[in-house]
Amino acid sequence: MDLRDFVNEVLREDVGPGDYTTLATVPNHVMGKSVLLVKENGVLAGMRVAKEIINTFDKNIVFEAHLKDGDEIEIGQKAFHLEGSAASMLTIERTVLNVMQRMSGIATKTRKIAKIIEATDTKLLDTRKTTPLMRFLEKEAVRIGGGLNHRFGLYDMVMIKDNHVDFAGGIKPAIEKTLDYLKANRLDLKIEIEVRNADELEEVLEAGGINRIMLDNFTPDNLKKALDRIDGKYETEASGGINEDNILVYALTGVNFISSGALTHSVKSLDLSLKAV
Repeated sequence: MDLRDFVNEVLREDVGPGDYTTLATVPNHVMGKSVLLVKENGVLAGMRVAKEIINTFDKNIVFEAHLKDGDEIEIGQKAFHLEGSAASMLTIERTVLNVMQRMSGIATKTRKIAKIIEATDTKLLDTRKTTPLMRFLEKEAVRIGGGLNHRFGLYDMVMIKDNHVDFAGGIKPAIEKTLDYLKANRLDLKIEIEVRNADELEEVLEAGGINRIMLDNFTPDNLKKALDRIDGKYETEASGGINEDNILVYALTGVNFISSGALTHSVKSLDLSLKAV
């Protein structure tokens, strides 16, 4: 979904045939001003989306930005001012806030975690644990916060996880079937495979043919042993049981990537408010 399609859909969802409260109480000719107020410290995200929502609904509203995506914000700051139809500003208020609060919450959490490991060579990744139809914006918020995006969907990378391995009959057959499939369908995709223990890692190293190994739920000590065994032959990724309290210990092992679904699936929205002035 691109931004324009998304904006049209969210406006259709919320406005429907009309904002009857505003239509009943505020005459069309009434003009006004409003401001987006920051009510919680964090990282701002969603400014370009807000402008698109506003100008799609009413191209005559003047949007004046004072901050930009990625700015670290504090309570009391003003992100932007609007001037134009009071009715239009009332109608788009909640849609703008829903998107910006969600994106800013993700950017804030990502920035906080990314800063913990910024002195290491390990990169922070998101996952596919996103809100349906908002993935492109949630992953944009991760980038704004300082993280990197893992695959976008099921189609831009092969990721053989534990269930795939179990249903395929083991690690070797899963890899062999994947290589055969990609060749037969002329697909040029990277292959990542998840391992749950040292024995599975040995099977992967014996089979080869992959690009990245995800080491799932390894302790830092076991992760370091696994990295020594891999010896730089493949990209490495750690996942599972990693949080703000222990992520630095994992990063210091030298793993290439740490992925975290928490960047998008359990984030608190940042408190913002659109107020008349």
